[in-house]
Amino acid sequence: MTLPILHLAATLFMTGVIVFVQVVHYPLMAGVGRTAYQAYQKAHMRRTTWVVLPGMGVELATAVGLAVLRWDTPDAPLALAGLGLLCVIWVSTALVQAPLHGRLVPGFDPEIHRRLVRSNWVRTAAWGLRVPVAVALL
Repeated sequence: MTLPILHLAATLFMTGVIVFVQVVHYPLMAGVGRTAYQAYQKAHMRRTTWVVLPGMGVELATAVGLAVLRWDTPDAPLALAGLGLLCVIWVSTALVQAPLHGRLVPGFDPEIHRRLVRSNWVRTAAWGLRVPVAVALL
């Protein structure tokens, strides 16, 4: 499989995951109930990591590879834009979503949950913008 195809596959996979999480999974967290929420949140974090970490890793590695390989080509701005969007995603994940998930471990908090859902639109939009970039890099 060529690098641009692997990159597109990883981007499409992660975009599908984030749309599902944003539209279905995160909103349903509010209905888990207080007694079961702590165990639910811990399981969510553990299981989600197993799904997203490989996809995010492949996407990052292929984005860096494309930026390096296309550095002196007309595709360089596109490759760098895609890498920039990934930086937004990774920084948002590390500095916003992961800490909010951590704050939900002790129990459901409607305000923290609301911030999680709203702030996650940044990642959802960034991944959505990455799809046409990855297609154009084919």
